[in-house]
Amino acid sequence: MVVITESSLRKASKLQRYSNAFRPFKLFLILGSLASIAFYQQESLLRLRLWDETEKYFGDTPGPYELGSHYHVEISDSSENTLPPGFKTHAYKIDKTKRYDLCAIGAGLSGTVFAERAANYLGQKVLILDSRPHIGGNCYDFVDQKTGIIRNQYGSHLFHTNIERVWKYITGHPKAPKWRRWYHAKFGYVNGDYVPIPVNIQTVNRLMGVDIQTEEEMNAWLKNVQIPCPLSTGCENAEQMAKSRVGEELYKLIFEGYTIKQWGRDPKELNASVTARIPVFSTFDPRYFADKYQALPEDGYTAWFAAMLDHRLIDVVLSTDFFDHRKHLEQVCDKIVYTGPIDTYFASEGMDKLEYRSIIFTEERHYNHPGYILPTPVLNYPGLETNYTRAVEYKHYLHRPSNHTIVVKEVSSAEGDPYYPVPTVRNLKLYNKYQQLANNLEQSGKIQFVGRLANYKYYNMDQAIDNALTMFYKTAPEDKNMDQ
Repeated sequence: MVVITESSLRKASKLQRYSNAFRPFKLFLILGSLASIAFYQQESLLRLRLWDETEKYFGDTPGPYELGSHYHVEISDSSENTLPPGFKTHAYKIDKTKRYDLCAIGAGLSGTVFAERAANYLGQKVLILDSRPHIGGNCYDFVDQKTGIIRNQYGSHLFHTNIERVWKYITGHPKAPKWRRWYHAKFGYVNGDYVPIPVNIQTVNRLMGVDIQTEEEMNAWLKNVQIPCPLSTGCENAEQMAKSRVGEELYKLIFEGYTIKQWGRDPKELNASVTARIPVFSTFDPRYFADKYQALPEDGYTAWFAAMLDHRLIDVVLSTDFFDHRKHLEQVCDKIVYTGPIDTYFASEGMDKLEYRSIIFTEERHYNHPGYILPTPVLNYPGLETNYTRAVEYKHYLHRPSNHTIVVKEVSSAEGDPYYPVPTVRNLKLYNKYQQLANNLEQSGKIQFVGRLANYKYYNMDQAIDNALTMFYKTAPEDKNMDQ
């Protein structure tokens, strides 16, 4: 952990980028006061409530970072964080006297959906097991103990969907916390300027030096620069897909470097789906998503997971590795739902390993800084001049006031916890072999492979929930086999 004072901050070239980069926003820092720039209209109102909210987070007892202290920055690694379990009645050991109708391995989205449905819909006894010390999988969030800000541990998560049953599922549970509408918007730092990501009219005007005003003009501009994929094969890789949508120049500025950093591969080596999932808008709409439903859980994602798992028939066991107890669980669980990496499950087969991407997080806590550091909650860095892909400032989300702020920078890595399957030709062919092994086991009805890591597929949050619901109802007893 590194602490940078006000004076050293001015001298540090790494952090000096903030003062240079944010000239368009005229950031004024008034030490020891509540005055700060407002990037959103609501900010002025939040400032009036700031002291009350700060007292709510920190109480009346003065601490080392109370309002009158000097501004300084602390830099640390995310592994230093203390992670609450997020569930009140969890255990850390399996009760080996119990039998279960269903055991869900992994307390993320897929495992939680299966556990909740099995208990509430089928009345089954359920064990949900996770090797991490908390529920929620990669969606896990918590109140940062040093700043009082709700933040994610494993990267920012934004919920959006057009799937009606998924929206009803996440909002319909009687114990579920309220979801608040949130339209995500973010910038990318390109050629010394801030431009909307994904591409819209403003992005093109600022980077290309044009003056597009209408959707018709934007569509005509795109059509003129787009490089169509071969008719015989379609888009065969991520580079072809991106160029077919935005052309050569925008591909170079926005897609190429980011893709190389994120995936550790040349875009030509990656499946076309990698860049196909990034929208392109022909309007001035600054929103990142166009889905009908866009929201964040008011009390955080972990609170939502806790509500879904709060059932007398569900046992939650944390910090426990499935493979340390595999033989026992295969005997006492009538059915196992496995949501971990599929190649780990079949490690004894001696096959090659699948590739995944992980993330290394560097955290900057800015104490006694009631304003914002970034112009938007997420700031992308598409260029290769920096090794990190993006920075996230969690205080932006739902405009939660705090006298401090935290910025988390992300660097993609081949080492660490698996987050993203890497869709190369080699990996997809290898996954097909693992999938055949899984299909053979699933025929017994004793196990099911579900989720991003088990299905080796880049699911969005709503897709993961929808996939889990589909697989649950598909394998439910015949008298209960009705999709809800």
